[in-house]
Amino acid sequence: MIKTLETAIATFSSWIWDWPLLALLIGGGLFFLIYSRFTPFLYFRHAINILRGSYDNDNAPGQLSHFQALSSAIAATVGMGNISGVAIALVMGGPGAIFWMWISALIGMATKFYTCTLSVMYRSESNDGTTLSGPMYVITEGLGKHWKPLAVFFALAGLVGTLPAFTANQLTQTLVDVLDWDESTKLYIGLVLAVIASFVILGGIKRIGLVASRLVPFMVVLYFITVFTILILQIDKVPEMFVLIFSDAFTGEAAAGGVLGYLIKTGVKRAAFSNEAGIGTAPMMHGTAKTNEPIREGLVAMIGPAIDTLLVCTLTALAILSTGVWKHSDDNGISLTLEAFNSVLPYGIGDVVVIVMVFVFAFSTLFSYSYYGVTCLGFLTKPKYGKYYNYIYILSIIVAAIVKIDVAINLIDSAFALMAIPTIISALLLAPKVNKKAKIYFASIRSDKL
Repeated sequence: MIKTLETAIATFSSWIWDWPLLALLIGGGLFFLIYSRFTPFLYFRHAINILRGSYDNDNAPGQLSHFQALSSAIAATVGMGNISGVAIALVMGGPGAIFWMWISALIGMATKFYTCTLSVMYRSESNDGTTLSGPMYVITEGLGKHWKPLAVFFALAGLVGTLPAFTANQLTQTLVDVLDWDESTKLYIGLVLAVIASFVILGGIKRIGLVASRLVPFMVVLYFITVFTILILQIDKVPEMFVLIFSDAFTGEAAAGGVLGYLIKTGVKRAAFSNEAGIGTAPMMHGTAKTNEPIREGLVAMIGPAIDTLLVCTLTALAILSTGVWKHSDDNGISLTLEAFNSVLPYGIGDVVVIVMVFVFAFSTLFSYSYYGVTCLGFLTKPKYGKYYNYIYILSIIVAAIVKIDVAINLIDSAFALMAIPTIISALLLAPKVNKKAKIYFASIRSDKL
């Protein structure tokens, strides 16, 4: 029975992530890029100023500051996808998969601008004053009630896509690998993780935002120091790795017997898991930002893929590639990253650093993803009932800790694919509304500078 279920999930994941969906994600992103005339990219410095708090207004509607909203969204994306997901991309698609992750991230920045701007434009409010946002509210508030089936479709897929299957699985695997524990301990690890996560998760969005805004800067700096150390020690190999990424991107020799299409799909899938552009989770968080200007949050959201995929994922890829472990190892996911770190860093240091980073990355992801599920359940029922998703979520941490990595990957990939369909469709239909707002906002900025 279990084997049949695993096979069914794997088959569905492979089917749904074929060219039609990739055309929607990449084609949609290219449309946003061209339709915006690249204008949002010209205001990247302005986005940084917004993030620094220059335009914060405590009296504006919303629950989180721009920095807390981005930190919470990044907490969900800069996580196991960056440490473990990159390793999976290299094993499944070879070095060239990283190039397609870059392309997907650049396009994803435009997608994030539109989807997260819309999440502020068309957000709602519960009876107790809590901000309600995400693609489902964009669809019902922006497109109208007759589009509600599409919103329900997103929320149902979101209940699965926001489960901690991949994160809890890889965090557990790290502890087993590093501490050389028996596989049977995974259940107990899952129980401990569930208890720890519950303290933050049950505190609601404000506690999640507060914790994320403190964890994210720490984890990014720690990761940079570690990976830069590895790259400095391997500096002579770094230029060669860039050449390998670019050359393999179009030959696909390391991927599926040289099938270039498989290589591209691998890169796009892993980038989607890494930065979530077009999936619809980030708009749920960005939509809670305290602002009266939707374009501001759209600009802030663009920073996410730049940090997550273009920077952090690239560093991870270079660290793994430069050590050469990907060529001869049978490991996958976090185990491969751990092997790469240990092959360069002094004995024992790699284990300690990876386990600390994985703890911080994984927990930050666990905290944020729970809120996404709460939002989806609240939409399907009533906002006040959304909190009950937390109990399902906490229980699923225990289950995720003991399942196989392939099952975790295929389950989340499948749900993400289904979530992307209503997210991109609604954003494409409402893109003119965003452009209209953007034209007014950017004109006001230019006039202020004159």
